[in-house]
Amino acid sequence: MSQFAHGPSFRPADFIELMITGLVTPPLEALIPLTVAGPRGRVTVVEAFVDTGYDGHMTFPPQWIRKLRLPWKRRGRAEWADGSESVFDVHAATVSGDRRVRLVVVDEAMAAPLVGMRLFAGFEF
Repeated sequence: MSQFAHGPSFRPADFIELMITGLVTPPLEALIPLTVAGPRGRVTVVEAFVDTGYDGHMTFPPQWIRKLRLPWKRRGRAEWADGSESVFDVHAATVSGDRRVRLVVVDEAMAAPLVGMRLFAGFEF
């Protein structure tokens, strides 16, 4: 896996995946590949860290959002553990895994992609 050295790999992918599988990195972080599509059918497989403290669907850095041409939906607001707040753009994408295709929201963040617990709601493990 690329560990995000060069961004997402924009390679063709089978869109319906039967199972989400991943790995645990040496610093004990769960990393999973996800098949993500933008509105114009551009499909890519991205690697994202699972963040059990994040209750959203997923985050992407701005350059990935641009490459996938994800449509802007609204502004979002987050409160951090230290009490500070931030405002960010929210976009839409389609994600496949566990025999399902779902429309999800993608929060823009200047960090490696994260997957939150909302993405896994209703999935079987």
